Amino acid sequence: MSTPINAALVAEHNAKAQANLEADYAALGGMLSRRGIDIEKMTALAQTFAVALPSWGVGTGGTRFARFPGKGEPRNVFEKLDDCGVIHQLTKATPNVSLHFPWDKPTDARELRDYAANLGLGFDSVNSNTFQDQAGQAHTYKYGSLTAQSAQARAQAVAHNIECIEIGKTLGSKGLTVWVGDGSNFPGQANLRAQLERYLDSMRGIYAALPEDWLMYIEHKLFEPAFYATTIADWGTSFACAQELGAKAKCLVDLGHHAPNTNIEMIVARLAQFGKLGGFHFNDSKYGDDDLDSGSINPFQLFLIFNELADAAQRDGGAFKPSYMLDQSHNVTDPIESLMSSAVEVQRAFIQASLVDRAALAHHQEANDVLQAAQTLKHAFRTDVSPILAMARLRSGAAADPVACYRASGYREQAGAQRPPKAGASGSGIV
Repeated sequence: MSTPINAALVAEHNAKAQANLEADYAALGGMLSRRGIDIEKMTALAQTFAVALPSWGVGTGGTRFARFPGKGEPRNVFEKLDDCGVIHQLTKATPNVSLHFPWDKPTDARELRDYAANLGLGFDSVNSNTFQDQAGQAHTYKYGSLTAQSAQARAQAVAHNIECIEIGKTLGSKGLTVWVGDGSNFPGQANLRAQLERYLDSMRGIYAALPEDWLMYIEHKLFEPAFYATTIADWGTSFACAQELGAKAKCLVDLGHHAPNTNIEMIVARLAQFGKLGGFHFNDSKYGDDDLDSGSINPFQLFLIFNELADAAQRDGGAFKPSYMLDQSHNVTDPIESLMSSAVEVQRAFIQASLVDRAALAHHQEANDVLQAAQTLKHAFRTDVSPILAMARLRSGAAADPVACYRASGYREQAGAQRPPKAGASGSGIV
């Protein structure tokens, strides 16, 4: 297996940080011990955590107005995997990559699978794209894809999703994520009920092509590009469609795809309760965006989501296996740095939620002691678990401080020299 960054440099970086880390780790261990928590168990738990990377996330994203290319951004799927390899090497928390077709469509899927394996990477769910027209496409998606009035456009969209499944099977993927921008921008533009009927009819065709050990993830989004009525706009519609399609259809929750101040953790609890929580696209949001770095705006909400996940895991045991993926676009930061930081923040929330005293929380809830119940959660959230995360990385052969190690490696500068800018080439695929 090859490592994009020199292993000796990572070891040197860790050696410099180790003394301070061990001191911080011992101090945190003593504090947790007084709370009846074994820090070694928490560190071992942190080492099990994994969140998938979006292939498009390692490229520089854009806005509705412009795109500003970044230095050394990847120009093809192989270079995207190189960058993902860096992220996993330095965090050991991102072993899988989620590809987006046709942006990442390989000429030889087996070659791509072998290339990824050499970097220590596998593949998460694959993503279809029927929200934009592609070169040579016979039928436009301007007025919808899976919900289009045009039977030919719908058939084309179904065929594309089935093609994604076939490529994913060769790559070793086990899931298909379906998001459509279908909907309407004016009242009266479409019959709202008929639109959803066409969606379900199209999805049945895709569902029938799923292998037995695959899942279909239905992603919803409140608005954009359909600003009046989006066909799959909320978790209720997503849930109803997943129920209608069958056991292999699950709901995917993107943290940025909700109205401001929506109680996302309650959505998580409801979907988990009824066995339809498929997984997450992690990011953050302030207004109506869905591409900010995870944990950059509302880390408490991220913690509360993982608190519900911890409760579901306790209730449902090994049957509860949601899929985790980052889904972000980076305009003003180095995408590799943002993705590493986000992976760490999601892992942080996972460990903080594991610190919640669930017996005490249940006692306070049963006694209607509202303040103490809330404080029990806050006690876990306020605990700085950075030494646990850093020690988990150190023991896994990653970097104690991933961003600092990455910058010291000069990887971005080397990529800039090896990947000269090319007009029209974008690692994101979005703009």
